[in-house]
Amino acid sequence: MPDYDYDLLVIGSGPAGQRAAIQAAKLDKRVGLVERRAVVGGVCINTGTIPSKTLREAVLHLSGYRERGFYGAAYTVKQNITLQDLLFRTDQVIRHEIDITRHQLSRNRVEMLAATGAFVDAHTVRLSSLDDHGYRDVTAANIIIAVGTYATQDAHIPFDGRRIFISDDILHLDQLPRSLTIVGAGVIGCEYASLFAALGVRVTLVDTRPRLLPFVDAEIVDALAYHLRQNRVTLRLAETVSGMEAIDTEHGPQVRIHLDSGKSFITEKALHSIGRTGATDRLNLAAAGIACDARGRLNVNDDYQTNVPHIYAVGDVIGFPSLASTSMEQGRLAACHAFGVETRSVPGLFPYGIYTIPEISMVGYSEEELTEMEVPYEVGKANYKEIARGQIIGDSSGLLKLIFHMHKRDLLGVHIIGEGASELVHIGQAVLSFGGKVDYFVQTVFNYPTLAECYKVAAFDGINRLGG
Repeated sequence: MPDYDYDLLVIGSGPAGQRAAIQAAKLDKRVGLVERRAVVGGVCINTGTIPSKTLREAVLHLSGYRERGFYGAAYTVKQNITLQDLLFRTDQVIRHEIDITRHQLSRNRVEMLAATGAFVDAHTVRLSSLDDHGYRDVTAANIIIAVGTYATQDAHIPFDGRRIFISDDILHLDQLPRSLTIVGAGVIGCEYASLFAALGVRVTLVDTRPRLLPFVDAEIVDALAYHLRQNRVTLRLAETVSGMEAIDTEHGPQVRIHLDSGKSFITEKALHSIGRTGATDRLNLAAAGIACDARGRLNVNDDYQTNVPHIYAVGDVIGFPSLASTSMEQGRLAACHAFGVETRSVPGLFPYGIYTIPEISMVGYSEEELTEMEVPYEVGKANYKEIARGQIIGDSSGLLKLIFHMHKRDLLGVHIIGEGASELVHIGQAVLSFGGKVDYFVQTVFNYPTLAECYKVAAFDGINRLGG
């Protein structure tokens, strides 16, 4: 493709963009990667996935949360935990991940372009320098848009980044609040609600929907809601926030929350988490003949092509499921398709990991989906409290649930809540991928004592429900 500067130009250096760029480089293509931030990694490394999950581990360790089943609710590794204590580990991990990402891109000879990109036409992107001192136009045979998203902000909310803030601001808070209201009970809202609750913060979680995380199996969500309430989280579901205002009281600066139902209450800080908007506003999409929806997201086909065939979009910018793991795979698949390389993936078997406390993970169908599809199924369950490893690690409330076809006994879904759920789910994912039956777990020997034993216990439970 000698008429273009690059065989592939990737806009955005998050997980989707990284994987797309490296995949194309492995195919010996000329690759440019545009990133408008001073550092690589996008939201995933700098403000989203990596910081929040590292923060979660710091909370679990310093608060002694995992050991409270043995030593009591008052047990803690460190008294008077500060935000600085939590961010110490986070900062180290972020720096390490940025360094690793730069090294991977460099050794694969991906050219890093520190600039803001905007389309001039369908094959040309204008790169404006970060210091606004100039620009240059580059051309590419294929372009992948992987710009990610940013937190959606309501224009009527008086954000100040300290009292009323978005998830990106959490790393810059001056201290832990005594009380926190989170508006929006999506994945991010639920994760931060459970995280702050584990630290003893009085959390109120508000959402317009009547239940948490509607895409998650109902029984697992009910278990999560129970754990949140046990940690003093107040759930205000089917409620809409009509307004917020910063106020000064005798107890210091606080926030008053108003609900459409007429209720109002006071909280020390408020986290607004009502979703994400695609970061496409600077791309000048119209010049390339592409349009986005009201939330800035792009529509793509099964090969991640937009309506302009040589322009692809991957990652959070195309919407659900907006996970780092799925974004990486989308980037790889898009790069392979762009250069005619045959590859295979099974999107229906992508696992989901939700890092609440306790964490949730799932793969395959839920009970609600199978009921709607009129597929006859049976369920097998294993409680962590029945497993020696569950007792050893102090998690007696975890649950692993297998769903399988009532007649064929094919495994259809795996749903887990509890310690290690996001690791444990991959066993079920492997069995699903080769079309295995629930009997596989009965015939397999698992190490003892491990949480993986839950699969065997759940399989026996399900088969016994069949009456045989």
